[in-house]
Amino acid sequence: MAEELVIDVKGLTKKFGGKTVVDHFDLAVPKGLIYGFLGPNGSGKTTTIRMVCGLLKPDEGSGACLGFDVIRESAAIKERVGYMTQKFSLYEDLSIRENLEFIARLYSLDDRKRRVAAALADLGLEARATQLAGKLSGGWKQRLALAACMIHEPRLLLLDEPTAGVDPKARRDFWDTIRHYARQGVTTLVSTHYMDEAVQCDRIAYIAYGRKLLDAPTREIPARIGLQGFEIVADDLEEPARRLKDAAGVDVIARFGAAIHACGRDEVALEAAVRPLAAIPGAKLTPIRPGLEEAFIYLMNEARDNFE
Repeated sequence: MAEELVIDVKGLTKKFGGKTVVDHFDLAVPKGLIYGFLGPNGSGKTTTIRMVCGLLKPDEGSGACLGFDVIRESAAIKERVGYMTQKFSLYEDLSIRENLEFIARLYSLDDRKRRVAAALADLGLEARATQLAGKLSGGWKQRLALAACMIHEPRLLLLDEPTAGVDPKARRDFWDTIRHYARQGVTTLVSTHYMDEAVQCDRIAYIAYGRKLLDAPTREIPARIGLQGFEIVADDLEEPARRLKDAAGVDVIARFGAAIHACGRDEVALEAAVRPLAAIPGAKLTPIRPGLEEAFIYLMNEARDNFE
């Protein structure tokens, strides 16, 4: 039996000022998945999300979201998704409860009192219900924004960099909530820059400069890229970094804490480049299995900026 697709779009393209921001983008998201949407700033993630949910009309392409045509039935899509923007966009001079009551009225929801109470309870906001939104910390604003997204019980959540600017505990709590919704059948498309968040996604689409470079189950991505790697420790890390720059066989050089990771797809050439570094004072070379972050650095290095 075929999977039910909550998002199924093909060839989405958007241009601004003669520049192609999203270039023939395809995306198929099955029901109930947490789908990571990764890419650098300016890569077209937000533009793609807005086209998917009906806020922006594509110049080319077609498809459906929640069974509705993304071009002809955008109003129906907007009524049925929860969209959390990167910037807090609720009323700071209203309380938490007042903001949720306002959103419930915007959606013309019945039984508003029960829905507001349920939203407060689900996100742990009951004790702060009378607090002004403008007085909340970043983490509590995030909870309020998510409560507002879920008050109309959408089947699809679109989250655009939702944890930017919040502390690590708030980020962990947020992801616990997203997984709770996924178990209830809510599908989530979330854009993020954080690798520790990316690994929590069931599947990842990576976009750079408007083009999709990869779309695969999260656990399979490092193997698909096929990188080999070494961790390099030395008294002075600048020396191995300098010597590896532009070396044959080295596709990725990245600092990870007190070490450098050097990775490449040609195992023989990589080892030939790395082994001479053993003579550097304090050097230690350890073979490693590259992970998601090294894979995405490699993809970025291979991508061509469409604004050049």
